[in-house]
Amino acid sequence: MRISSIAKSITAGVAAGATAAVTAIQDGVLDTGEGVTIVLAVLGAWGITWAVPNKQASRDL
Repeated sequence: MRISSIAKSITAGVAAGATAAVTAIQDGVLDTGEGVTIVLAVLGAWGITWAVPNKQASRDL
């Protein structure tokens, strides 16, 4: 199954954002600093995942 770079990036961003959001709302309040952390986690995951190419399939027979 082939997964495009866009799909990988979106999945990584959602996972990073959800993880940061769950951690941020543990106290029941979401403040500005926690919101910025969530946004940076999503953007960081998107950028890193987009920049790293998929591994090429080996042609061992």
